[in-house]
Amino acid sequence: MGQPLGKEDVLKLCQEKRVEFLHLQFTDILGVLKNVAIPVNQLEKALDGQLMFDGSSIEGFVRIEESDMFLRPDPNTFAIFPWSDPQHPVGRMICDIYNPDGTPFEGCPRGTLKRAIAEAGEMGYAMYAGLEAEFFLFELDQEGRATTKSNDQGSYFDLSPLDRGEEARKDMVLALQNMGFEIEASHHETAPAQHEIDFRYADAVAAADNVATLRFVVRLIAKNHGLHATFMPKPLFGVNGSGMHTHQSLFRYGENAFYDPKAPLELSSTALYYIGGLMRHAQGFTAITNPLVNSYKRLVPGFEAPVYVAWSERNRSPLIRIPVRRGVGTRIELRSPDSAGNPYLGLAVMLKAGLDGIRNRIMPPPPVNRNIYRMTAAERQELGIGNLPANLGEALEELKKDAIIREALGDHIFEHFVEAKEIEWDIYRTQIHQWEIDQYLWLF
Repeated sequence: MGQPLGKEDVLKLCQEKRVEFLHLQFTDILGVLKNVAIPVNQLEKALDGQLMFDGSSIEGFVRIEESDMFLRPDPNTFAIFPWSDPQHPVGRMICDIYNPDGTPFEGCPRGTLKRAIAEAGEMGYAMYAGLEAEFFLFELDQEGRATTKSNDQGSYFDLSPLDRGEEARKDMVLALQNMGFEIEASHHETAPAQHEIDFRYADAVAAADNVATLRFVVRLIAKNHGLHATFMPKPLFGVNGSGMHTHQSLFRYGENAFYDPKAPLELSSTALYYIGGLMRHAQGFTAITNPLVNSYKRLVPGFEAPVYVAWSERNRSPLIRIPVRRGVGTRIELRSPDSAGNPYLGLAVMLKAGLDGIRNRIMPPPPVNRNIYRMTAAERQELGIGNLPANLGEALEELKKDAIIREALGDHIFEHFVEAKEIEWDIYRTQIHQWEIDQYLWLF
């Protein structure tokens, strides 16, 4: 995004670009983007952290009797919406949430990630990440409602006419570039109507900001093309779901701490311990990285999504893959997260798990370079390969047992997240679904 910006830089840019309104954005604990629009004459007040809003109306924030919260925009996230009227430009910034006494709000997902980053900093590390968010583009019906229909029959890396969402995806990339983002790649994904847009890797907070922005821009541009964009993990039966493969690395003194040219696989002990931490806490953080009932329709064998807790430097069936690049590009790819997860909380729990591995020297088992999907249960058991939770209910139970992941979230987010998700799971669990009617009504 270029050189760091400060308060005066943003004020000057707004004056030069004749910006009239700004959208101040943040996410609730479920990762849903929220927004407050202000006229530019309120910008200085906002940049000074004096803009108040009602936190009791936001999912998982505060009770009505303690509702006053304050937005603190991050000047580095300033951008102008390229689709706004050039004569009346509209800008945006992403915000942190603060309490009335000036302390960071414990329930702010962006602040939660910053706490994990600060812990890493105390250990001498800085986290960098790249999140590959996949999504589907579907048609709207005659009344403008979303469907799961598409004329697109494209597959991995296809072009038009097979990729009928190519024009929409191109406009999404152009919009993001015009906002100042560096896009490394965009392409059709494996399933029909499925797409991916990849940012260049960035520090952890910027990487999460990128995903929050991507979701917003993709949905808006899709609507302009008469399409509906969804980051729902598994909208279609029988094809691949949408993941958010998360590439991550730690740097120390400006050098990649995961790289050791003299070690086996050229992976440092820091990298191995980090892998060990991710594997130790994988069941515990899955409710955060895969937060929907629908998430677990994606985490099944046969559709490239990982189900088994293992790692490899070659194949894509385990939870963790080590891409071939070494040197400054040495990194770990966690393949389980999906595109519906809150990117701030997701990175926070991954980092916390990895740091626990480093702090306690948790060495992972040997890498598994065979296709785990083709192994028998006995073979997996012999190799000590565990499973990710099979549904949201199991994932919540694992989350409640993991003290490290709970600590990463903080009590406020942990309690509100679990409460919301247990309600979601219970509603789903007690519903009668059409499959049951079709399967059983006439038979029994």
